[in-house]
Amino acid sequence: MYQLRDDLALVQTVDFFTPIVDDPFDYGRIAALNSLNDVWAMGGAPLTALAITCFPKKGLDFSILGEIMRGGLQSLTENGVALVGGHSVDNPQIMFGYAVTGTIDPRRVITNRGARPGDALALTKPLGTGVISTGIKFGKAGHEAVKASLDTMLLAGREAASAMQELDVRGGTDVTGFALLGHAWEMARAAHVTFEIEASLVPLIPGALDLVAQGMLTSGDKTNRLYVGDDIEIGREVSEDLLCLLYDPQTAGGLLISVAHERAHDLLARLREVYPDAAIIGRVVERGARSIVVK
Repeated sequence: MYQLRDDLALVQTVDFFTPIVDDPFDYGRIAALNSLNDVWAMGGAPLTALAITCFPKKGLDFSILGEIMRGGLQSLTENGVALVGGHSVDNPQIMFGYAVTGTIDPRRVITNRGARPGDALALTKPLGTGVISTGIKFGKAGHEAVKASLDTMLLAGREAASAMQELDVRGGTDVTGFALLGHAWEMARAAHVTFEIEASLVPLIPGALDLVAQGMLTSGDKTNRLYVGDDIEIGREVSEDLLCLLYDPQTAGGLLISVAHERAHDLLARLREVYPDAAIIGRVVERGARSIVVK
């Protein structure tokens, strides 16, 4: 964030990644929303984007890149973001994303250190895009799971950002590569509090648990566990399969929001107008022995 004046600042962010779905058009749409989410998570308004892509000069038809770009442009246009340029690199591995610039009122920034004891924890989207993406690669993901995952990733964070600003939320983050537990851990540590998460209340994409049972885990499962380390308490009643989804890295994931308890009902009602699986999944308490408690 770069402050221009008392009531205006720039927000700049960048994100790009390898394909996670088979259709290049959908891949472009998801990549765009994934990049925009970082601005929305702060309560900002994205304005412009620069495309970043790695694509091989030989071996693949350039029409594939055209479809990726077309999908990304559609998502940008739908959300009022102008594509102003970009850069491409010859590379055997396809990668795509955007550098995004937006604006925000620096007095109303939503940060990952804004959680306070007594807050409720809300999650806007269900989990499971990581394991479903792995299931697609191995031909194990069913049609319904693939469609549900795609629909989830294509839900823009714009309305969540608007709802957070309307209800004066000050704590939040997007749930992406570090998974729900990794990003929750970052928030709890930054605010010097403990997050209590009710595992049974966390929304899941249909079919995700079945793919976990088949071993369709990403490498992020292990690295996210290492990232959080032992600064977490996990109840005996929490199954290992469910825990895998709490550590599952997400793409274009939902927002994890810390909202004052008295405003939690209003926030949830507002979110469910756009995000049907939005849920209150826990609470913020005074700092205890661990940053995260999963029950």
